[in-house]
Formats: sequence, C-alpha cells, structure tokens
Amino acid sequence: MCSQDYKHVKKKLGFGFMRLPMKNDEVDYDETARMVDAFMDNGFNYFDTAHGYLGGKSEIALRECLVKRYPRDSYILANKLTSNYFEKEEDILPCFEAQLEACGVEYFDFYLMHAQNKDLFTHYKKCRAYETAFALKEQGLVKNVGLSFHDKAEVLDDILTEYPQIDVVQIQFNYADYEDPGVESRKCYEVCVKHNKPVLVMEPVKGGNLVNLPESAQAVFDALEGGSNASYALRFAASFEQIIMVLSGMSDMAQMTDNISFMKDFKPLTEEEFAAVWKVCDIFKAQDLISCTFCKYCIDGCPMNISIPDLFSDRNCLRRYVGWNGEWHYNMHTSGKGKASDCIECGLCEEACPQHLPIRMLLKDVAETFESK
Repeated sequence: MCSQDYKHVKKKLGFGFMRLPMKNDEVDYDETARMVDAFMDNGFNYFDTAHGYLGGKSEIALRECLVKRYPRDSYILANKLTSNYFEKEEDILPCFEAQLEACGVEYFDFYLMHAQNKDLFTHYKKCRAYETAFALKEQGLVKNVGLSFHDKAEVLDDILTEYPQIDVVQIQFNYADYEDPGVESRKCYEVCVKHNKPVLVMEPVKGGNLVNLPESAQAVFDALEGGSNASYALRFAASFEQIIMVLSGMSDMAQMTDNISFMKDFKPLTEEEFAAVWKVCDIFKAQDLISCTFCKYCIDGCPMNISIPDLFSDRNCLRRYVGWNGEWHYNMHTSGKGKASDCIECGLCEEACPQHLPIRMLLKDVAETFESK
C-alpha cells in the first residue's frame, strides 16, 4: 500500500503542468503564478509535471511559479521517468538528478514510471527502472513510487503482480472511456482495486473533449441546471472511492476558478447526474469522433511534421458543428507543415499514442475529408 504521504493530499483536484497558459511559445509565468496562488489559497496542494512536458518548460515553470514561492512541505509534487530520457540503467539517475534540479527540489512526493504499456514495460524492466525508483525511495529522494498507465487492464494486472511494492497507479479515467475497449477505464480501475492501490486520474475531461460537447449532449447537462461540463467530468472521476486525486491540466484562470468552485467542497455525482452522464456518453459514441486527447506525443519524431492532433480536431469539429469552416482551419494547421496526405505510414505516431489510435488510417480519412475537393 502507498506510504502515508499521499494522505497529505488535501483535496481531490490536482494541477497538471502539461497545458499551461502560453505567450509567444513561452509559459506565461505571471498567469501561471496567479493560478498557483488561487489553487493553494483554496486548500489544494497537488502538482504534476514531467521532464518532457511543454518541451522541457513545465518543470522550470513549476520551479519559478511554485517552488520558489512556497515552503516545500506545503505542496505535493509528482514527476515521472519518461522513456525518451534513458536507454540503459546508467542513464536513469542522471535523468532523475536533472529533474530535481529543474524543479528546484530535493525530493519528489510521487515518482511515476511514465506512460506504461506492454512494450514500454519491457524496456523499463530491462533497465531496472522500477528497482532504481524503489532504491530512491529507500534513500528518501522519492516518497511514493508509481506508474502512469496506457494499455489494457490485463497488462496492468501483470505489472502490479510483478511489482507489488508499487504505491500508486495513475490511469486515464473518464466517462467517455469508462467502457471503451481501447482504454478500459473501468477495468483498469478494478485492477487497482484488486491490488489495493490508490488511484490518480489523468485525462478526466479527455483533453477538453468532454467540455466542448455536441449540441444534443449539451442539452442533457443543461437540463440539470447545475454546473459546467467540466464539473460533471471531474466529479464523475472523483466519485469513485479508491481515486485519491483527479488531475486537471488547466491553461487559464477561468478553468482554475471553475474547477475550484466545485472541487473545493467536493460532492460525488447524484443518481440523476450519473444518469445524465451515461446519456451524454451514448451521444458521444454515436458521433464517431476521433478520441484524441491532444497530448501531442505523436508529433515528436514525425518525419513529415504533421500536426496530427490539430488535424484530428478539425475533422471532429466538422462533424460536431453545422457550418463550421473546417477548410480554413485545416489550411491554417497545414501551413508550413505536413498535410494528412503527406503521411508516409512509418508508424512512429502509433507507437507513441497513449490512446492506441490507428493514426495512419485516420489520417487517410482526414485527407479524404479536406483534400479531395
């Protein structure tokens, strides 16, 4: 079971430093600092980052906007060991030390093996990454060792069986993916319950897809005369007993203010609200949308410089909104970059995709949608 440090997490909302406010391709430190202050002032204290977020700018922003401004014992900090930064066991400690330095701290409260799936787990095992993390915990440099996970439930079960000393598991969990066969949110959660592991949640609003709803789905939530679309998504995830933290990658003060409003004094969804959520879920399934969460992992290494998430968003919006000017947006997102038809089908994007999307096939659909005119 997780060490007692996780119980110092004050509330169920975490601040993810993956989608921060930006200004001219740089993190807007002033706005981020204001968001950190609002978060801390309202009793929240959990922050999450990774070495590669925002091209390496996330950890620095966290140091400048949080670490330098608040006592170390006033917040909980999670970081991750990402496969891009180590090829062998000897690479791991230098990477970890670089992360401590970038964040300006002497230890991490949570240190997660990043984006685990069947193939990556093999690499982490070969490099003794888990063993290294457990050793760091013994030295007090890490308080809790965990993993973030993107694969089928049976793979998670295998990992937790092989490493029962894992403290905590972070999974993608939202109502749209709850029964999705590609994500298996429910089944992954049940594996965590089986192994008695506290659960952290990522992508509770599915990269914003559960905020910008189709008109028919919006009508369902409007009938409740209650909170925002984001409130139903985050409260859905937080309503499950073994979930101790729901991360939100907030990118402006309006999102921060909204999330604080319903998570400060959190109340689980009512039966009526759960029923509305399932109706919205059914509507989503009928839309045949591409379930991209805009994590942008697929972009790194693309030899044709295709802005894949933007092109998928263009295709989704064309299906959602009547009269939407999709051609203009598509031309904007391909200006100076690759078009969907430029894909050479190398497959690097699919290897990197946490959602296991058939990206090469989907790009053909995008090309047919926007380039066949």
